[in-house]
Amino acid sequence: MKIFLLFLLCSGLAWFVSNLSEDYVHNAVFNLEYVNVPDSVLLDKASRNTVNVKLRAVGFQFLGFNFKNKSVKIDLSRVATTASKSYIPQEVYRGQIERQLSGSMTLLEMDRDTLFFDFLKLESKEVPVRPQITLNLEQNYLLDGNLEVRPEKITVKGPKEEIDTIQSVRSARLDLQDLTADFTRKAMIIRPQQLKNTTFSSESVSIKGKVARFSEKMIQVPIEVINLPEGTQIRTFPDSVSILCKAKIKELRDLENPDFRVIADYGTANEDNANTLVLKITRKPESIYSADLLETEVEFILKRE
Repeated sequence: MKIFLLFLLCSGLAWFVSNLSEDYVHNAVFNLEYVNVPDSVLLDKASRNTVNVKLRAVGFQFLGFNFKNKSVKIDLSRVATTASKSYIPQEVYRGQIERQLSGSMTLLEMDRDTLFFDFLKLESKEVPVRPQITLNLEQNYLLDGNLEVRPEKITVKGPKEEIDTIQSVRSARLDLQDLTADFTRKAMIIRPQQLKNTTFSSESVSIKGKVARFSEKMIQVPIEVINLPEGTQIRTFPDSVSILCKAKIKELRDLENPDFRVIADYGTANEDNANTLVLKITRKPESIYSADLLETEVEFILKRE
């Protein structure tokens, strides 16, 4: 019985393979994949996405159609356009389909429908990328310079009613903690949900930053009083003020008090508190991270000549 069943199985397989090797005529469905859309437009809708065909092919090829429809490409660079519609005649896209069939497959019949298309006119513009990043640096470290975002701007392309609403785009949020060294991070650009037909020239940005160790230095700077009335002299108490500077050690070594200017504007003196003046730093080196006055007001005595 076992031997009989084995021979029966083998003969059945031989018969199955023999039959699948023969030519058959059968109906099938092709999925239409539209390619080579002109750059100035976007395909919004096609009149159909499948086409019914009658084929002559070997049985093995039809066997594959039972599991998945074959996809064929339709070249939209060949689309014909009139004042009211865009279309591809049946004889044009039939030729495109036939060129994609294997040599052992013959297209006998297919739907005779013309393919019609709706396109959206595209416009483009450049918009800046706004990074969303939170930096937490270790103690005695600072961000050396500005963040570098590449690309700084991207090109958005889409229907006018969509891209007119875009003034900038944002990156995904980054949260960097305990930084002590230079960093480079990649962040995806957030695509607003309402931009269904808009494309971005870049889907991500690179964000770079330099981190440097800083120190502190105290600088004593004389106070300069401005807008003093004619015929008067003034004396402030004290006559100089301390500025706490934060910068990289190399910059701190070269700091001197002539690099700073601290003024007290007599023209803004408060009549209710006429014996004090507010201090303000009007000049400081660009290379330092911060400069803070340890005192923000001084008392004064006014003498008339």
